[in-house]
Amino acid sequence: MPEPSAQPTVTVERQGHVLLIGLDRPHKRNAFDLAMLGELSAAYGLLERDDDLRCGVLFAHGDHFAGGLDMVDVGPAVLAGESPYPADGADPWRLTGTWTTPVVAAAQGWVITLGIELLLAADIRIAARDTRFAQYEIRRGIYPFGGATIRLPREAGWGNAMRWRLTGDEYDAAEAHRIGLVQELADDGAAALTRATGIAHTIAERSAPLGVRTVLESAHRARDEGDAAAAARLGPDVARLFASADGREGVASFVERRDARFTGR
Repeated sequence: MPEPSAQPTVTVERQGHVLLIGLDRPHKRNAFDLAMLGELSAAYGLLERDDDLRCGVLFAHGDHFAGGLDMVDVGPAVLAGESPYPADGADPWRLTGTWTTPVVAAAQGWVITLGIELLLAADIRIAARDTRFAQYEIRRGIYPFGGATIRLPREAGWGNAMRWRLTGDEYDAAEAHRIGLVQELADDGAAALTRATGIAHTIAERSAPLGVRTVLESAHRARDEGDAAAAARLGPDVARLFASADGREGVASFVERRDARFTGR
């Protein structure tokens, strides 16, 4: 387990029901060392564990979103098979465990290797128009091991994924938007964060928390277990939601023509 860094490399800020998680190692282009991996894992663990948090925003301080791994620091731990994650943490690349809290990500500057995979692990992604992307692993004798080989073909299509995974070439935000790696473009990094935070607050404040979790669970079930498994849960899930306090509030707000006041119960 890595020792906590003297200067935190991940910031955490609550804004109501939204948790802002900021990568904060700008002097290294937010490249991940062991301490930073542990701090990000702890932040994701908090996001998933705390029922008062309904959405997360992942962003980066400084000019660049993420510069991949600091291999000098992380390499020996990778070779030894050691986990950098604390006991109460969660895998920020969301490859293990059950995920029920949505994440909106905002990117700017360079997004390299594991940084791309952090975006792919988020549910909604915004990028500044000057963002640059590259998956360099294939040029370093290894391959993407944070989920890109699984997620990018699904989201961008096989040919688009292989075009960038097999060459290690760089590409811009317009191309990332074209292939579906990001859903929206913003003028700059500040605008991308503002937009991502706005979407997160919309999810957290206007959408029923139980409904949001059930949407994610259903989508994950369809992806992981197949459409039939997800379809088998549609009826029972909607019956459970209608019977919840939020379900009753949703119906009442519709009848009374007012905004719903959801409590997550």
